[in-house]
Amino acid sequence: MQAISRDLLCHAMQQLEAAGCHLVMHIYDEVFIEAPKAMEVDEVGRVMSIVPSWTDGLMLSAAKYETEFNMKD
Repeated sequence: MQAISRDLLCHAMQQLEAAGCHLVMHIYDEVFIEAPKAMEVDEVGRVMSIVPSWTDGLMLSAAKYETEFNMKD
């Protein structure tokens, strides 16, 4: 299960980069990004929830929050 989770996170990171986000780092199941000013936090969640083609029928969602500095939710 951890390998699949890692693959899903990598897919989400690729989608974020394609959407113009800069990946700062990732830790376990979290990604830290710098997003364009015009990008809303809900758009980040939508981009991260795009399912890979090999996960037919999988329902994904992403918890998200916006902050100017690193903090734990």
